[in-house]
Order: sequence, then structure tokens, then C-alpha cells
Amino acid sequence: MDYPYIPISERQPLRWPNGARVALILTFNLETWDLTKDTDRPYYAGGPPILPDVLPGRVPDFPNYSWREYGQRVGIWRLYELFDEMGAKASCTTNAVTFDRRRPMVQACLDRGWELLAHNWEQGELLTDFHADPAKEREIVLASLAKYEAETGRKAKGWLSSSLRGTLQTADILAEAGCTFYCDIMNDDQPYLLRTPNGPIVSVPYSNEINDFTLLTRRNYTTDQFRDILIEELDVLYKEGETTGRIMNVGLHPHVSGRAHRVRALREFIAYAKSLPGVWWATREEIATWYLENHQSHMPNQLGD
Repeated sequence: MDYPYIPISERQPLRWPNGARVALILTFNLETWDLTKDTDRPYYAGGPPILPDVLPGRVPDFPNYSWREYGQRVGIWRLYELFDEMGAKASCTTNAVTFDRRRPMVQACLDRGWELLAHNWEQGELLTDFHADPAKEREIVLASLAKYEAETGRKAKGWLSSSLRGTLQTADILAEAGCTFYCDIMNDDQPYLLRTPNGPIVSVPYSNEINDFTLLTRRNYTTDQFRDILIEELDVLYKEGETTGRIMNVGLHPHVSGRAHRVRALREFIAYAKSLPGVWWATREEIATWYLENHQSHMPNQLGD
């Protein structure tokens, strides 16, 4: 996988369908992780910890594990109810093991007809752990895609790696498997084409910056500050989008945004976004499909075609 450096100032204007200025994606991460790992190394039980004294992988870390598990048991349902109330939709990601271990979380997404992305096999297993074993990485990716297809009845079109820890070959594997988009590369406000030996795949960026984990857990912003950051990000992108279209992704985790004292931020942000006529509530697959058909007018020299 590789891609050219083309600054946004040198691109042709990107014109979203129906004159939209911003393609807005709100992402629910439906993640599942092991309680323990067979290692003496520190293990975060599904992600960065809320308590800093992380235990060795072989030792159950119930405070950190159950802190995140709150999202599976309570938080995600609060978020589903909120989005139903607001008439909004999310683009969900799921680990393959979630289908077996926490099926109701995924089924609720499927029942609503929302977008669902493949998101690795298990959340605590990073593809970068196998950077020196490409055959093993390929095995994990293909097994995850096969599980997705078996459970949903359709092939996965897109992928987000656990903790966005992909390797140089991840996009190549996905393109070969028929995926049209890849979300680990976070360097842009617009889609663009990644080149692989198996043809192009669209980069539809995720964001660790506009993300509840970063803003609420790492930086300790308040509910009001979280809401204000989301609104200000959208305002700037919306203004810029009059000239050339933008993407805004909001990464959400049920154990963070799904807490009772935080859902108001999303309620008020969604209401604000719905008041703007130029917001496209897009799925990543819609963005990728549109971009594959229209990229020549945006960056005609990107693939040398």
C-alpha cells in the first residue's frame, strides 16, 4: 500500500452529492476483548485503562475490564435509544468475536439497517503484533471477513483495525478480498485512493482527535466542552465545505459516550447537525462508492489514469 502526497490546496474541488458540504459519520465501536491474555506483559483489557496500575495479562483486571463492559451492558442501549429518538443513524464497527459473545449489540445495528464494518477478530489483538509474520496477519484479516459474511449474509466492504494498528499490507489484503474502503489512515478531511497491488481502495478516515475516548477520557473535557468541540469542528468544516467537500467522523465508545451524564452532548450535537441543510448523513460505503466513481474529477493524476 502507498499513496501520493497531494495537499488539499492542490486538489480540484470535491462536490458531494446533492450539494452537500460535509459528510457526517457517527461511529459506534461494538468491541469485545478477552478478560486475560497469556502474557506477563501489561494488558489493557480492551483498550487504554481507566486505572493506571495495569496488571499482567494473565491476571484478571476487573476494574478496567468491567469499566469498558458497562458499555456493552448499558451504554450502547442508551445510545441506540438516543439515536432512535433523534432520527439519526450510526456507522458501527464490530470485532468478529462480538457476533458470538455480545450478539445483541450487533443485532441491534443490523435490525436498524445501519452500516456495519469489520473491526478485526478481537479488540485486544493488534495486527501490528504480526508485522513480522504477514501470513498470520492475512489469516486474521481473512478469518474476520469470513465471520462477518457468515453472520450478516454479505461480504464486508470496509475495515477498521483494532486501535487502528494496521500494517503496510493490511490494505492490500482488504483490496484483494473485495473491500472498497479502509479507515486506519487518519491524515485527511477528504477521501482519497490508496494504491495496492490488487487495485485501489478508498481511504475513508476515522479520527482519534474527534473521538470521545480522546476528548472525555484522555483530556477530561466536560460534557459541555465535548458538545462544543463537536459543534465547532462541524462549523469550520461546513464553512470550508462550501468550496470543497469534507468528512467529519466522530468516534464513539459505549462505555464513554454511553454514560448517563454525557449523552446530552450527543443529543444537542445531533440536533444542531440536523439543522444544517448541507450535512450528508453518509455511510462509509456510500462515500467509497461515490468516490470510486468520481475521483478523477477530484485528483485526476492520483493513480496516473
